[in-house]
Amino acid sequence: MPTAPFGSGRQQRGHPLPQVARNKISTHSDTLPTKIEKRKTRSSTHSETISKTTVTVLTLIGAVLAGIYAYRKQLLAEGDAHRSEASQLAEPYTAAAEQFGHDQAAVRLAGVYALARLADDWEEQRQVCIDVLCAYLRMPYQPDPTRAGHKEGEREVRHTIIRTIGDHLQQPDAPASWCANSFDFTGAAFDGGNFSGSHFIGNVTFYQAAFSGGVVVFHNATFGG
Repeated sequence: MPTAPFGSGRQQRGHPLPQVARNKISTHSDTLPTKIEKRKTRSSTHSETISKTTVTVLTLIGAVLAGIYAYRKQLLAEGDAHRSEASQLAEPYTAAAEQFGHDQAAVRLAGVYALARLADDWEEQRQVCIDVLCAYLRMPYQPDPTRAGHKEGEREVRHTIIRTIGDHLQQPDAPASWCANSFDFTGAAFDGGNFSGSHFIGNVTFYQAAFSGGVVVFHNATFGG
């Protein structure tokens, strides 16, 4: 039987591999680091993406929290300013109300003007100021100087109140208009006055009011809007 040439058939132990096998191994060896490097690159890119997303989310959360803090701080500041303003206006109100009980008519007149100005400036308590003016007109009134209970200059004080109310009822759209407020003249005594052109949009009552000793004008006055 002829002898097979050396190197043919199965590779003999201890002899070098064929060139094709060496090329395959070499190619595989060269590709493996490249794949590992690509995986590292993708992993690094993914980590960077996660890091950027996390930073962005944290930044947005920080911005939202900062906005909420600024808003709450503003509300607290506005609340403090409102309380301070109310406290500053409360003192003039007390002083004006006390003037209504003074013996001198000039002091009572000053109280009327002071309370009217306060009603213009203090919208939240405007109705309270108006109630005080109306309450003054409901108080017992003696216009006859020869009768007991008469107060010097009282007629002028009362007519000033009526005139002040009428002046504030002329323009419903005015910033300091009193047209939408309520007026309670129950049992009040009117010996003159002028409500011409007044617009009583809010509630108003003249129940059991007395009209005597003078003319009260309601020319072109409107009631109920």
